[in-house]
Parts: sequence; structure tokens; C-alpha cells
Amino acid sequence: MQRIIIDVREPEEFARGHVDGAINIPPAEIMQGSDQLKDVAKDTEIILYCVSGSRSNVSKQILESQGFTNVVNGINKDQVAAKYS
Repeated sequence: MQRIIIDVREPEEFARGHVDGAINIPPAEIMQGSDQLKDVAKDTEIILYCVSGSRSNVSKQILESQGFTNVVNGINKDQVAAKYS
């Protein structure tokens, strides 16, 4: 199964370190319908993280409202790295 890991922090936060293989899509871009997700199947596993889990939780709700069905709030970088990489 395909899995996408999305770091929803801002680009400058992402540049300071992120999970290997993660892509950076801040919540504002997710809300607008990110081009990076336009060809992604709606049932693809999407793991989101930020610093505290707050922005990733909001992003999860936005993605679910856009029809994505397999979205996980991974909370933060360390937790996602430990569980998914």
C-alpha cells in the first residue's frame, strides 16, 4: 500500500529537519487543494505531522472534507519517524 508522509509545518520549519521522505504542504496550501495531492488516490494512507499535532489535526479534517479516507495524525516528527520510517 502506498503511504505519503506530509509535514504540515511551514517551509522554514521543514528546512530545519523533517522525516526522511516527507513532503511539505502547510495547512493553507492543503485548504486550497494542493497540487501535490491532485493525482493521489483518495484511499492512500496519508500520515500528517507538525510540532504538537494541532496543525496536523486541522489538516486531517481538511483532507477528510476533500474526500481522503485514510488520513492519520502522526502528531510530531519524532513519533512519525519512530513508527513509519
